[in-house]
Amino acid sequence: MTVSPELRTVPTIGAPRSASPDLLRSVFRRHAAGVAVITAHGERPVGFTATSLNSVAADPPLISFGVGTGSSSWPVLAEAEHIGVHILGDHQEELAATFARSGADRFADPTRWSRGPEGVPVLDGVLAWLVCRVVARVPAGDHRIVIAQAVAGDPDGAGRPLLYHHGRFNGLRDR
Repeated sequence: MTVSPELRTVPTIGAPRSASPDLLRSVFRRHAAGVAVITAHGERPVGFTATSLNSVAADPPLISFGVGTGSSSWPVLAEAEHIGVHILGDHQEELAATFARSGADRFADPTRWSRGPEGVPVLDGVLAWLVCRVVARVPAGDHRIVIAQAVAGDPDGAGRPLLYHHGRFNGLRDR
């Protein structure tokens, strides 16, 4: 087998920078991610916008997400037995911004929600949602990785997914 000369060339890359929080943020601004809202209920409902949602396993059905220990939602999430996971549609950019905004009353009008299984706040009009039982909280720097097992949900909302890329919410484009 012969390799052509043009395949032997090394691609041009930028000068490497030392690892830092800024480098990580800069790299992940280039990574398009789905937008979810995570909710829980303690003395009051809490929630936040997450782009770190992952499917972990199908059997049992496990998900994970990261949450900062300094976030206003963390004290409730640290104790919650169940959480809600909501996949947002591209029509819900304002809802994503509300749950991302520090100090906002995230469950006030115009947010529409109701108590779902296990008393978890479930948002109306999302593409899909799950209620999950928390099975682990793994320390990871100034965050915790929460692993939870799905116990109920609904995948049948209408619309297209909301994405987060380069510091902005976006929808999918048709090619």
